[in-house]
Amino acid sequence: MLGAMAVYRDHVLPRVQDRLLGMGETREMRARVCAGLAGDVVEVGFGSGHNLPYLPAGVTGLWAVDPSEVGRRLSQARRERFPVPVVFSGTDGESLPFPDDRFDAALSTWTLCTIPDAVAALRELRRVLRRDARLHFVEHGLAPDRTVATWQHRATPLQRRLAGGCHLDRDIPALLDAGGFTVESMDTYYERSAPKVLGHIYEGIARA
Repeated sequence: MLGAMAVYRDHVLPRVQDRLLGMGETREMRARVCAGLAGDVVEVGFGSGHNLPYLPAGVTGLWAVDPSEVGRRLSQARRERFPVPVVFSGTDGESLPFPDDRFDAALSTWTLCTIPDAVAALRELRRVLRRDARLHFVEHGLAPDRTVATWQHRATPLQRRLAGGCHLDRDIPALLDAGGFTVESMDTYYERSAPKVLGHIYEGIARA
């Protein structure tokens, strides 16, 4: 059983995520959240590189943090089309292998739901960002509607098993605040193409 779960987690799930997270409305979100990024950027939760086509010309390099070897392989074609280097740098968002004040910006898309200690990861991001640098983010999380939130709480244990540790009910603004970030702009809405339990979105920019 453990072997089957490992095969699912390490080999099947990354391919499912590659397909689902590259469809329809997610493309619009990625285009919006990547706008304005510049300089050296660290991306936590690189996945299979779906953000690469939307990174502006001002980005001089991308340092990718992600535990999935399969995701890295699936990203090859996108990396080959990306005009600046993608440097794979570590697998654990809670412990980044970079010096303090290293990066001009950070990017996180559909990632804070999965990291076991999201606050620790955000504090690490803040540590490696230069003063007043920005984190651009798109995350799904806790809905404001009580009925939807109730179902999110109920469904999260199963979701964690099926989706690599993903939580449906994380309070993204509270996590950002606890991680030392100040939200500068944020839109919240339900994704059109997803059930409300899965698709309450937080999209914005936070300052380190």
